[in-house]
Amino acid sequence: MEEFIRLNDGILMPRLGQGTWYMGEDPKKREDEISSLRLGIELGMTLIDTAEMYGEGLSEELIGEAIKDTAREGLFLVSKVYPHNAGRKNIFNSCRKSLERLGTDYLDMYLLHWRGRVPLSETVAYMEELKKEGFIRNWGVSNFDTDDMEELLSVPYGENCRVNQVLYNLGSRGIEYDLLPFMKSNGMATMAYCPMAHDRHTRKKIADNAEVKEISSRLGITPEQLMLSFVLSNEGVCAIPKASSPQHVRENAAAFNISLSPEDIKKLSLYFPSPKRKMSLDML
Repeated sequence: MEEFIRLNDGILMPRLGQGTWYMGEDPKKREDEISSLRLGIELGMTLIDTAEMYGEGLSEELIGEAIKDTAREGLFLVSKVYPHNAGRKNIFNSCRKSLERLGTDYLDMYLLHWRGRVPLSETVAYMEELKKEGFIRNWGVSNFDTDDMEELLSVPYGENCRVNQVLYNLGSRGIEYDLLPFMKSNGMATMAYCPMAHDRHTRKKIADNAEVKEISSRLGITPEQLMLSFVLSNEGVCAIPKASSPQHVRENAAAFNISLSPEDIKKLSLYFPSPKRKMSLDML
């Protein structure tokens, strides 16, 4: 499996990274979370995803502490701006604050967290300005469905969107019907959040499935690693699983080297089928 996705401007983005939602909010977990992030970087998961929304900046501060002794050029930092901050009034201040909390001069990717009232044309224009001024290397969106992406491409410089970050896992395959093909046909990458399911009930349902157990056992991996490798088996898709313990970090990193056969994916699809019609975009 390729370690990177080549974005449509030629820049390489890691296929496997680290998510940080809810991290940094519990002081008792701080040291473990910092250690987990650092271990993930050591194991090659150099893409770290965060947002100004996560703990109202606490996640970014945690990451800033975790990476302070790491060479910046070896990292791929992603953050997201609130929709209400994505216009001319607030976007520069939001970006500046994110950079300060992370302790960096630039972001590799800056995403609009979800659709809001600020016109897309305005957000895109100021994303482009942030890029020209060197505060961000690239920009993208999050939680955009196909119609949102079509609208985005209709505004000036909308084609400079590099990534759409959406919920995608074995139990939530709705994007496969039209959004994922749309992204591929327009040369844009998809970043999967919650790649091992978005709640305990869904994750347990998948993990307890007889076929999932059989394939996992045969490959000598955990059901969670199987879920992650399924997402990574899709061309043009990267994944940002969260892990706040060393064991989970190591399991996530190891999943990158797991190859599922077409027959394995076919078996999984019998129980967790790809949609045959348009589905509403799953969001958290």
